[in-house]
Amino acid sequence: MSAPVSSNMAFFNQLKKYYTFYTGGFIAFVIILAILEQMGLPPKIIGYIFLAATILLYAGIGVMSKTADVSEYYVAGRRVPALFNGMATGADWMSAASFIGMAGTLYLTGYDGLAFVMGWTGGYVLVALFLAPYLRKFGQFTIPDFLGARYGGHLPRSIGVLAAIICSFTYVIAQIYGVGLITSRFTGLEFGVGVYVGLAGILVCSFLGGMRAVTWTQVAQYIILIVAYMIPVVWLSVNITGNPIPQIAYGQALSGVTAKEKELNDPKSVLGAAELTVRAIHKEKAAEWGEKLKALDEAVKAGNGAAFHAEQKAKVAQKLADLKAAPAPDEKAIKGATKDLDTFPADVTALKAKWKGAETGAKGKAGAVPAHAAAFSGKGAEKKLMKEAAEKGETPAPEAVAKAKAEDEKVSNSKRLNFIALVLCLMVGTASLPHILMRYYTTPSVRDARKSVFWSLFFIFLLYFTAPALAVLAKYEVYHHLVGSSFASLPAWVSNWSAVNATLMKIVDMNKDGLVQLAEITIGGDLIVLATPEIAGLPYVISGLVAAGGLAAALSTADGLLLTIANALSHDVYYKMIDPNASTIRRLTVSKVLLLIVAILAAYVTSLKPGDILFLVGAAFSLAASAFFPALVLGVFWKRANYVGAVVGMTAGLGLCMYYMYQTYEFFGVLAPLWFDIKPISAGVFGLAAGFVGVIVGSLISPAPNKEIQELVDHCRYPNLEGDINTNAA
Repeated sequence: MSAPVSSNMAFFNQLKKYYTFYTGGFIAFVIILAILEQMGLPPKIIGYIFLAATILLYAGIGVMSKTADVSEYYVAGRRVPALFNGMATGADWMSAASFIGMAGTLYLTGYDGLAFVMGWTGGYVLVALFLAPYLRKFGQFTIPDFLGARYGGHLPRSIGVLAAIICSFTYVIAQIYGVGLITSRFTGLEFGVGVYVGLAGILVCSFLGGMRAVTWTQVAQYIILIVAYMIPVVWLSVNITGNPIPQIAYGQALSGVTAKEKELNDPKSVLGAAELTVRAIHKEKAAEWGEKLKALDEAVKAGNGAAFHAEQKAKVAQKLADLKAAPAPDEKAIKGATKDLDTFPADVTALKAKWKGAETGAKGKAGAVPAHAAAFSGKGAEKKLMKEAAEKGETPAPEAVAKAKAEDEKVSNSKRLNFIALVLCLMVGTASLPHILMRYYTTPSVRDARKSVFWSLFFIFLLYFTAPALAVLAKYEVYHHLVGSSFASLPAWVSNWSAVNATLMKIVDMNKDGLVQLAEITIGGDLIVLATPEIAGLPYVISGLVAAGGLAAALSTADGLLLTIANALSHDVYYKMIDPNASTIRRLTVSKVLLLIVAILAAYVTSLKPGDILFLVGAAFSLAASAFFPALVLGVFWKRANYVGAVVGMTAGLGLCMYYMYQTYEFFGVLAPLWFDIKPISAGVFGLAAGFVGVIVGSLISPAPNKEIQELVDHCRYPNLEGDINTNAA
């Protein structure tokens, strides 16, 4: 056996021993906290202990992994074994969106949420087939590195840097949002403060040791997050079905959910009659908001938008004054009106966005059919027409039936098209995200890069295979223990989560009957996983464990993303373009300073709560797919692809994707018509097409790349040509 192979095996065995002890220690830590809880340790203290212990653990790994070696800082010395790189990639990949949002999305949208499971896992097939081994064979530090060497010149590299910053920054905001949500709920800190506390945990991992520290921290974080995810699901599965294997058992719970949904939609049942009453109230609310939006539009057209805005704010202020002056002041109403006044939108555009959201929410509740039931509810418009006609004792006209069928067909086609578009964007985006592709630079060889993709898929599969079970089991608990219960005896978790974020958890007695109906409950997908232990009545230590897992997921991905941005700026901009003679110390110093600046900026943007966490994540994937995938894949598999093609393709793809999102996502203001009814989260389908057309056309109308670049393509493509490319990266 050769010395390098023997050395690698010894290193691998050493890592196995370390992480086995670490896993045992972590489980013992949780057991000790559970015992202390039974002895009377307050839940808030448990939350602080979990937060402090995990961040200190990651900090310790960061300190022990500090390095001043360029190769160690950027690519962990290219000596990470495939198994551990798979775990690190799994943690890097399983962001706050996966850990916190995946089960919540399935809970809220039913089968439509499977687009995320299929897209994110399917993307690794593309990584294995088209990119990971070839980028590892190229053997440098960053994705813009490859673009600069493959296409020649600084412009492709610069566009790659810009695209990496845009998609990584969008993604990291979603992660820091998750950090703020977790720390604020489990420590009592205000959301904005929680964001910066979590940021300290992010920075300490990557600041000292770069990719080396991030890699070994992410392995530790994966162990925490997968243990934290599995324990509550197994516990729920045993409680509901008696089976400890939730992936097999949740079909039994699903039948219980389906039966409950039929009852909720049956006007002859007690629950169903009350449910229909609440939906009627929401219908009235939707009409009220529609009238307000109409009045706002008319005021804007007449040039009186500012006056209308001021008038509406004055009405809120007057309502507050009236409540305070009442003979018997309603403190709860006063508190709500005060909040309404404090958070009143600053301008007409923001006011319209808020009212539009309220109208959309009310419409959704008015026609509320639970997500799972909706999958079996048949044709909506035709069914509604038949029901209304039956209530009147009439037979609907053939023209009306035909119109309803056409409307149903249009809705069905739109849903199908958007499902496919989202799967495509998530798959291609997975194969294009710089912070994921960078992980395959850290393996010892091309063979290990391929193995690493397999292990990545396996470790990701463990969570994704469990998410549908968690969604169904959580829905079973809500339907059977919250719906139909009394407002006078609401469980503590409702008020706890309402205090963190009222948009995530809110229950209002719309019909004043004192009982909770499904249409009176607002549960955001982002809290399903975090709140599951409390929903199921599990010990608080399990809630702390889940919070630690969510924090691990968010921190691990945020580490990789911030490092990607900082490295792109320090290595590809500063070292490659500005100062090629910079010393190692100067390069690493620049990277760390940039890391700090980007992290603080991201935390500030996150504290403003800029958008839905799942949309931000989806947007990052669409942006990455549009900017990188055509240039990377054609750069590997088509020698004719050249400088002009890369510049045109990347610019067109990224530009078109950003333009469509800006025009169609409600956060940015007035909505433009959708193209082919594609939602803004799937804007990557347009950017991807533009990117391929741009690379191909641009390459064909300009001279072929030189012989040196074509030899580089051969080197990356064929495994019998050993060694990394020397592009003066070190």
